[in-house]
Amino acid sequence: MKNNKNLNILITGGTGFVGGHLTKKLETLGHNVYISNTKKHNLYEIKNLYGLNPIAFDYIFHLAAATKAGDYCLTHMGDQWVNNQILNTNILTYWKNHQRQAKMISIGTSASYPVELEMREDNYLIGSPEKDLFTYAMTKRMLLIGQEALGNQYGLKWLHFVPSTIYGPGFPEHDHHMIIDLIRKIYNGKHHGSKVELWGDGHQRRELIYIDDAIESILGLLEEENQIFNLGSSNDLPIRHFAEEISSIMGYNHDNIFYNVDKYVGVRKRKLEVDKIQQLLLNYCGTSLRDGLSKTIEFYHDNYGKAKGA
Repeated sequence: MKNNKNLNILITGGTGFVGGHLTKKLETLGHNVYISNTKKHNLYEIKNLYGLNPIAFDYIFHLAAATKAGDYCLTHMGDQWVNNQILNTNILTYWKNHQRQAKMISIGTSASYPVELEMREDNYLIGSPEKDLFTYAMTKRMLLIGQEALGNQYGLKWLHFVPSTIYGPGFPEHDHHMIIDLIRKIYNGKHHGSKVELWGDGHQRRELIYIDDAIESILGLLEEENQIFNLGSSNDLPIRHFAEEISSIMGYNHDNIFYNVDKYVGVRKRKLEVDKIQQLLLNYCGTSLRDGLSKTIEFYHDNYGKAKGA
């Protein structure tokens, strides 16, 4: 990122998990951060962005998205398509019409990759995305295509990052992303005697990236232009391994966990190829899994566990 301070930066979805961490980091660096979300500006109405027009932004981080983890993608396919297309089209239109000097940074999803190919950047728009997350994944592909098209036509600058599962302190209490769900269930098993049931046989493989590593990587690549980058740890592990690590940190007996093989499990393996980003960044992803999990568990205990008497 540029060394000069006082850059003007717009973040959509700036109160979310990733957006909150990004906002804090950019403000610490001395930049002027403007947050836009559906509660503050109602991004489904493009006119609500016009109040920002006197400000010439250096960067626009488009993080806002209409989705939830769990089975939401299976039961709200139509809503996800319509709502995300509106969000994305509005911010792309605002960028084109009023903020052409800004570089747009957007976030995609690893579900956009076809399951039969390596998750390498040049495969992102090839084939069909993961079936269960197809609608949401396609809206992220359309976002990238919109950035590319506007870049080609008007000379606008952009970057598109595709992360693996981002985790760390600061997540909402009822977040249902995989690692947060594991922490919540095992924590309740440890402190409240709740049954710990995990979906699948536990051999599904997933990849994590710690929030600080993700933010540092994004900021470290902002001088790049018109490219897509995967963001991952380069190390996928079975869900059982994550459950064992969390159990070990909490002092819970992993043998008490019930793996329900009759429930939805998603794809068997999800691992991003990160050679491209590793060649550009030194000390990429420096947080160990155990350190990252320990900090995340500590946050859960301090913010949600104590309130329940744990």
